[in-house]
Amino acid sequence: MGKTPFATETIDVDFCVVGGGIAGICAAIAAARRGASVALIHDRPVFGGNASSEVRMWLCGCVGKNLHETGIVEELQLDNLFFNPSRNYSLWDAVLYGAVRKESRINAILNCSCCSAEMDGNRIVSVTGWQTTTQSWKVVRAPLFADCSGDSVLAPLAGADFRIGREARAEFGESLAHDESDSHTMGMSCLIQARECASPQPFTPLPWARRFPGGAGLKDRFRNFDPGNNYWWLELGGMGDSIADTERVRDDLVATALGLWDYYKNDGDHGAANWALDWLGFLPGKRESRRCLGDVILTQNDLVERREFPDAVAYGGWPLDDHDPHGFEGTTPSNISIKIDTPYQIPYRCLYSRNVGNLFFAGRNISVSHAALSSTRVMCTCGVVGQAVGTAATIAASHGTTPRGIYESHIGELRQALLEDDCYIPGATRAIPEAARKATLSLELPAGTRPVGAVLQTAPLLNGIDRPVGDVDNGATIPVGAALDLTFDAPRQVSSIRIVFDSDLNRLGANKFNTPSNYPLNAAKVAMPAPLTRDFRVEALDAATGAWRLVVRIANNHRRLVTIQCGGAPATALRLVPERLWGGGEVCHLFAFDFT
Repeated sequence: MGKTPFATETIDVDFCVVGGGIAGICAAIAAARRGASVALIHDRPVFGGNASSEVRMWLCGCVGKNLHETGIVEELQLDNLFFNPSRNYSLWDAVLYGAVRKESRINAILNCSCCSAEMDGNRIVSVTGWQTTTQSWKVVRAPLFADCSGDSVLAPLAGADFRIGREARAEFGESLAHDESDSHTMGMSCLIQARECASPQPFTPLPWARRFPGGAGLKDRFRNFDPGNNYWWLELGGMGDSIADTERVRDDLVATALGLWDYYKNDGDHGAANWALDWLGFLPGKRESRRCLGDVILTQNDLVERREFPDAVAYGGWPLDDHDPHGFEGTTPSNISIKIDTPYQIPYRCLYSRNVGNLFFAGRNISVSHAALSSTRVMCTCGVVGQAVGTAATIAASHGTTPRGIYESHIGELRQALLEDDCYIPGATRAIPEAARKATLSLELPAGTRPVGAVLQTAPLLNGIDRPVGDVDNGATIPVGAALDLTFDAPRQVSSIRIVFDSDLNRLGANKFNTPSNYPLNAAKVAMPAPLTRDFRVEALDAATGAWRLVVRIANNHRRLVTIQCGGAPATALRLVPERLWGGGEVCHLFAFDFT
């Protein structure tokens, strides 16, 4: 009697990530793959945040030719195309879950809300969370922490500086800013999804649904049902407290969504007769709340002017997409979307706290102005920022330094690590290992064949830029079945091989988004990117015997970046033979083939 029935588990790790949205997942995976032990605390039963089945916002990112994000966020999307061609939201949850669980160094703690932080001066010692499913406390101790929770739940617990709301125009000189600062934010949305059926589908609204007789209260552009619409404009809550008012706003959003569907179904012909309401969201997806403050605050002008930063570790390129805080209730346009020249750089100094010594942050809570947030908040951008933070944490741990210490002494190491892991940093070039730089590329065709539609381009393949930039392809094209040989200047013991294939960074149609907005009867089919190499083999020329030996043969490859760990006797050359593409084409396109 008198003893608490709730157990406490204490977990010691190298790096603790709070928040399992896209940013948090990428941070945790990046750190784990580079050798750190990671605790990933997430307050929901599934990973993904706004991208999960609980909210159902598709992944968006940089707009522009060849600017699709790579690295872990691309890996997740290619996994989804491979394992989930129907783009089912539950399977998408499973793809994210599997990506986290595959990493043995990640301790994934789901259904756990971060409640408190123990501090030692300006450093976090531990965080404590309550796990609802096990009715137990989880205490995580670590030298480094990352707040990737969207709302930045850890930041106020640790006393980190943050902002909420919109800056006055005078502070940064931003055209999107207002004359006076205020606490208003972009609102939150509860999305809906519909499914087309072969016959008319009736709908009876619940008695508490809102009513829009004759479309009263609906802006003109949203008065007819559109199967390509994901109802982002079902948005409320920006005029109040975007955290404290969430439950009340959720109630209003659900009633509004049901009323909208009632209007589509029962108030005239809006093209929805054969459509049924398939899903109604009850967890609001948020656009904006707390923004943590780092050593740099990225502004609208930095984005528009494409300012270059020596510590750039990520990039963005979604339009400046500022939503009216009145949302659905507003009389002005629902959002102001301003296209900008892309990509713009995101500096590392936006990703750690200016006053809490061991706190990173990634996601929509990074150190940006409200106007800049209107672009940086989209989830593919959050993902590449998350990978930068996770990678930085491992470098900080290896050098025994702080997040700020990375900027002061190790920013070059961080940038090169990100490029090695297939992240793109505008203007940066990956350092090619010396042995690979000295090697010679050549093409050997099968007997009796000739090049098909392409000629090998060897020079760009080892230039350290793993995607087309401007008018420069930076890759090589070789016929399927041909052998691309990398011949060394001397026998080498190869430890790893790095290949970057073409995954089509300009994917369109159903392949553009990881998940659908609605479910038409004759939905467009999704498929793996046509130029991606599906089957290939790698061989090594044995230095002792002079014979080619198989290193690996991979079938049904669905990776852009392929890293192969090697062993065996010293070799004098490596050979890559593409055998089949996902689209059945005759020419393989790749951006890197080198080794260490």
